[in-house]
Parts: sequence; C-alpha cells; structure tokens
Amino acid sequence: MRNQHIRDTFGNIDIYLFDQMLKGTYDECEMILDAGCGTGRNIFYALSTGAVVFGVDRNPDAIAQLRSITGSFPQVNPDEHFLVASVEELPFESETFDLVISSAVLHFAENQGQFDRMLRSMWRVLKPGGYFFCRLASEIGIESLVRFIGNGRYILPDGSERFLVNQQMLLRLTSQIGGELHEPIKTTNVQNLRSMTTWCVRKARSSD
Repeated sequence: MRNQHIRDTFGNIDIYLFDQMLKGTYDECEMILDAGCGTGRNIFYALSTGAVVFGVDRNPDAIAQLRSITGSFPQVNPDEHFLVASVEELPFESETFDLVISSAVLHFAENQGQFDRMLRSMWRVLKPGGYFFCRLASEIGIESLVRFIGNGRYILPDGSERFLVNQQMLLRLTSQIGGELHEPIKTTNVQNLRSMTTWCVRKARSSD
C-alpha cells in the first residue's frame, strides 16, 4: 500500500532525479524540458506541481501516448508541449528552460559528433542559471571490462553497445560548455555489468 502511494505521487521517476528534487535543487524551476522523454516517467510529478513541462522524443508512439494522458493538466497543451523531434535539433528558442532533463539518452549517440550536437542543443535551450540533469552510461569503474569498437562506442559486459564517457571527459565538457558542477559526479556500478553516471551541471548566469 505504501509503495502504491509513492508510485501514485511520484510515478516511476529516475531515483537520482528524485534525489535532486528532495534536496530542493529545482524548486524554482518553472519551465522544464525532458529531452528524450519517452512516455514521460520523469515529468508527471513536475506536472502535478504546476510546472510548465515540455518533452521531445523521436518515437511517435511514445509522444502520442504522452499527449493522451496529459490533457488534464491546465498549464500544458499536449499537442504543442510534447513533440516528435530529435535531441540534437530541439525546436525551441535559446535560453527557454530552467531545467533540462536528459535521462538515459546521450549514451545512444552513434559517435562523438552526434553526442556533441545533442549536448550543445540541450545546453542552448537552457537559461543562464538553469540546471542540466543528465544520467548516462560511463566506463567509470569498469574500464578494464569494456571493449572499444570505435566512434566513442563500447561493448559493455552486459552485452549492450553504448557511447561511454568518463570523469575526465565530463569535467572537460562542463568547462567547455560554460557550466559548473552543483553536485559531485556520481556513478553506480551494477555488478560490473554496466555503470550509470549522474552529471548535474548549472549554466553560468552570463550567456556563453
């Protein structure tokens, strides 16, 4: 019963995104984008608080499902707020959002160029002073267990193929895009089969 109450309140939200919400990091974030939103597991609680939420995904079925279940929220127009689009070409004006969520998206980049385009696109639409929450696969802690196959992609011990980052790369990117870590980089090692890293960045208040 308690478990059901938690699910009814927060949905199936990413636990590390939930951690930031518990800390109050995003309390003042009114305009939110989930870039690669799927069917919206990370946005329903934000919608329930009255935040204005947008989402994009390349899967039209996921967007259709999301549109069908968000019509009861008065602050959104499902047809305008949830769009079929690629993360690397976000259809929004620059400096629009207080928070951009990227959960399990960037590690699907086919190469370094696509990774960079996706990252720069999300950073472009983020307001100065805004927050970027990112969860992505990394090689941290399993460096000797992954196999490089080119273009920044690796075969993981669980058999999956992903674009992987490491701590040095994330620190370098944080500086290059004009951000600062507001949380230390944190990595969860799943029984040496894969590693998922949480990268929490705040955009400098002066424009890049």
